[in-house]
Amino acid sequence: MCLILLAWRADPDYPLVVAANRDEFFARPAAEAGWWQDVPAVFAGRDLEAGGTWLGLSRNGRFAGLTNFRDPKRNRSGTPSRGALVADFLASHESTAESLARLTLEGPRYNAFNLFVSDGKTLGIYESESGAARVLEPGLYALSNHLLDTPWPKVVAGKSRLANALRALPDDTPLCELLRDDRPAADAHLPRTGVSLAWERMLSSAFIRAPGYGTRCSTVIRRNRHGWTHVIESTWNAVGVETGRVAETFQVARG
Repeated sequence: MCLILLAWRADPDYPLVVAANRDEFFARPAAEAGWWQDVPAVFAGRDLEAGGTWLGLSRNGRFAGLTNFRDPKRNRSGTPSRGALVADFLASHESTAESLARLTLEGPRYNAFNLFVSDGKTLGIYESESGAARVLEPGLYALSNHLLDTPWPKVVAGKSRLANALRALPDDTPLCELLRDDRPAADAHLPRTGVSLAWERMLSSAFIRAPGYGTRCSTVIRRNRHGWTHVIESTWNAVGVETGRVAETFQVARG
């Protein structure tokens, strides 16, 4: 993922709301979101190259979402796929706290990443770059390819638009629209992450179109206080045209 906007217990009627874009090379094969045949309790897209995922849910209320930490000069070859961390958590019975404790031990094996994990009762985040692992209080959060709530333009704008979109629920349209924002940031506000200025510009928008790379899918998740969970995922091609849409509604299993 490249942008995850998340509201955790910020609205009494909707304890979990997520709007997220996955940015990836278009040559990397992936399957759209669905229930996994080999792990029937997991609903997620799938990376067909390494077998993991970037964001997903489970029938018993689990949620996880991953972003990479952008620092090209520090990437190491031969490291495990970070998508396996998401898939493993969704299929597990770990509590949020147990997962965070495990990630502090295992995280350094991977190239840098950030990972939201929730067992349905609490929400936590692990940031491998800082080594921080913590349970989060109710509120609004925004995560891109740096630390949580780093004030990149799309993070600041996305968090503000998420707050406005919550007022429109159960209408998902504002959430879907904010993920389509393809306006680049002004050069003066661009971060410096080790890529060229041209790439910083292209990567600065919420919705990305770049040579061979861009926003592959947009996902909106809305869970109400009764556990009913609604998911919409749009898949995009290299010129930003929608090529597929998945909609799924299910109730979190109790007990």
